[in-house]
Amino acid sequence: MGYYVDQDQLKQAVAQAAVDYVVKKIESDSIVGIGTGSTANCFIDLIAQHKHKFLATVASSEVSAERLRSHGIQVFELNAVSEVTIYVDGADEANTRLELIKGGGAALTREKIVTAVANEFVCIADESKWVKNLGTFPLPVEVIPMARSHVARELVKLAGDPVWRENVITDNGNLILDVHHLHPIGSACELEEKINQITGVVTNGLFALKPADILFLATQQGIITHHPAH
Repeated sequence: MGYYVDQDQLKQAVAQAAVDYVVKKIESDSIVGIGTGSTANCFIDLIAQHKHKFLATVASSEVSAERLRSHGIQVFELNAVSEVTIYVDGADEANTRLELIKGGGAALTREKIVTAVANEFVCIADESKWVKNLGTFPLPVEVIPMARSHVARELVKLAGDPVWRENVITDNGNLILDVHHLHPIGSACELEEKINQITGVVTNGLFALKPADILFLATQQGIITHHPAH
């Protein structure tokens, strides 16, 4: 029998692979974007020993910013920087085109903003996140509070089953609707655009119009590097 690696070990392994990759790319004036979630936390803890090799970070959530500061890593507001050299974050699902579903941690809007600014988006995940078709994981949609019911009705028209994530307020002061029963999502780009056009939606957790540039996937056989399939 082979040695089984549990999910925590996989997260540690893929975070280390990302650190090795990032350290080769950064310079003393680089800004490193950091995402949110358990795998991103592993990355934060491991990149801390290389903090002298880059200038500062930007974070996609207050939780990540606090963790970075606890390591003595400087955190800038995104508005204070003109460029993010590289952005590292996890995903809730990823497919062969490196289209993602993100937002399980309710930080999807800030994650998408940092992704838009970054020169390169590195996704890190364990093999449980790798799927043929997106949509088994409920799609998070961040909404303006007063628009929650309206947005939910519109999402039903798109064949989704939206569920309000109660007792969750995003860092932006908004609400999250988790949309079930979308699997399989055919055109992720098309659905991303359709949902974003609903009045009251801030953004949704599909990262398809701007997918990851590279994905490090931790598997029982080791780290597999994926580039987008076309």
